[in-house]
Amino acid sequence: MDRKKKIKSECVEEKETNNNSEIFASCSFSSLGLHPTLCNELRERMGFEAPTLVQAQAIPVVLSGRHVLVNAATGTGKTVAYLAPIIHHLQSCSPKIERAQGTFALVLVPTRELCIQVYEILQKLLHRFHWIVPGYVMGGENRSKEKARLRKGISILVATPGRLLDHLKNTSSFVHTNLRWIIFDEADRILELGFGKEIEEILDLLGSRLTGSDGKENQVSSITNVQRQNLLLSATLNEKVNHLAKISLQNPTMIGLDDKKMQPDPLLEHAESIESDTDDELEHPRKVTKSSTGDYKLPIQLVQKYVKVPCGSRLAVLLFILKHLFEKQASQKIVVFFSTCDAVDFHYSLLSEFHLSANSQSDAEVTQMFLRCKTFQLHGNMKQEDRRNTFRAFKTEKLALLLSTDVAARGLDFPKVKCIIQYDSPGEATEYVHRVGRTARLGEKGDSLLFLQPVEVDYIEDLEKHGVSLAEYPILKVLDSFPLNGHMHRIKKFVSLDSHPWLVSLQKALESFISARPRMNKLAQNAFISWVRAYTAHRGELKRIFMVQKLHLGHVAKSFALKQQPSLVGKSFQKQQSNKRKRDQKQKGQSKKRKINGKT
Repeated sequence: MDRKKKIKSECVEEKETNNNSEIFASCSFSSLGLHPTLCNELRERMGFEAPTLVQAQAIPVVLSGRHVLVNAATGTGKTVAYLAPIIHHLQSCSPKIERAQGTFALVLVPTRELCIQVYEILQKLLHRFHWIVPGYVMGGENRSKEKARLRKGISILVATPGRLLDHLKNTSSFVHTNLRWIIFDEADRILELGFGKEIEEILDLLGSRLTGSDGKENQVSSITNVQRQNLLLSATLNEKVNHLAKISLQNPTMIGLDDKKMQPDPLLEHAESIESDTDDELEHPRKVTKSSTGDYKLPIQLVQKYVKVPCGSRLAVLLFILKHLFEKQASQKIVVFFSTCDAVDFHYSLLSEFHLSANSQSDAEVTQMFLRCKTFQLHGNMKQEDRRNTFRAFKTEKLALLLSTDVAARGLDFPKVKCIIQYDSPGEATEYVHRVGRTARLGEKGDSLLFLQPVEVDYIEDLEKHGVSLAEYPILKVLDSFPLNGHMHRIKKFVSLDSHPWLVSLQKALESFISARPRMNKLAQNAFISWVRAYTAHRGELKRIFMVQKLHLGHVAKSFALKQQPSLVGKSFQKQQSNKRKRDQKQKGQSKKRKINGKT
């Protein structure tokens, strides 16, 4: 019997199908062909007792040397699915590989945080294979130190595209003549971040770009004469991902597509699907296909809800929901997504400092922290060291809150995240999918909550077009069940959300807190301005849903606990910008004057 078919028959018969991260009850990593020591590392250091569905499908194919395109939901163990086979091959080399031989495998990732995460997984898996050296290069790090590490040799290199391209062009001691694997992890995000040209240039420099229309050129590197195997992993498929697959993958095996929702894709017409019979597939390759409806893969154990909140009550509702969730479950982690760095800075400072009186009826008020959990922030304007420290600290905490921009929306694996709150709309449906993908990972249960204003509810229909269905969160019911100042409400029903005594009381306290602190007021103003700008940046069909003209800017200011009218905030900002322009023009004038004097 064919080896692949044998593995398939062993693993597929008895699988637990309670979620998207199916664990194969009768399948083991050793039955997939991995080295026993590596199987032990997966169990002892990574916690994998058995492979997930994606791992069971992908590992045998990667071991066979075929090019692979993996399309699967986030949190399904894709990283191990490509790292384990590579480590298996490298550890079996005889004689053993050495550092001086340079890089054998290259993993490209979109963000610095994901770069660190993949590197840390590598360190765990290579614990007993000390002669295989892991390493990473990425923006924000000391380039000279990276150059020194590359000179010594890195067997498996994790990199962000920009920094890798820099070293390929300028670091002559970077040895990659033995390069055998190129992996594009979170390929859709890499391309969304605008790295398309860099990726093509990297493929050209490494001699791994397919130029033939039939996809049969460059099976062997045109530069090094080493057999190459390229892998592409993406949670969503689009035109850009298909183009990258076309120029980098030769007759790839497709893993993770639902056969019921397929249509031919001329860009990848030589690929094969793992879903069909293996023997027939080898003789009669099927065309790679993509979903005709644009459906996205989400774990079925993920509970998705939305809450409809008037603009002026957004901040109070957010704080109430966070307090409710943390008091409901003592040990959990929550991630809240915002649209801008300024919004993260403001909410982080607010939640880190905001106190609320325990009893507003008392003359001698006793105040306490509104949220009694560790709070972290993460966004692209932070220093690299701060980002790394936040990433690692949040992973190890048991009770914590992370406020982040979309820098944390892709690929990052934060253990035991119970809930994802999308306070600001993600815009494109693909971003929604990747944000909620930070929870319900590897079979764990998870919740997601999307904030929408009444004028934005059409966004639900946009998500439904992609197979994403959300139920409404019963916010009034939850508010009524929560005590105010230590006492339950006697009135059970309120006409509108923004008149609820809990929210009215909290909003008043927030506004007083912000107005009494100039620094907080300044952060709130900056957050308001950047939020409005981000709101106007929605593209395409989404502009019809997220129209700034539909907003009451006074209510928007209220959502940042600002008492000032938006026009005053705007004028203050315009004055700052005007002064900045004047300073810049003055500096340019002085610079020009110095140049002229220098010439004369």
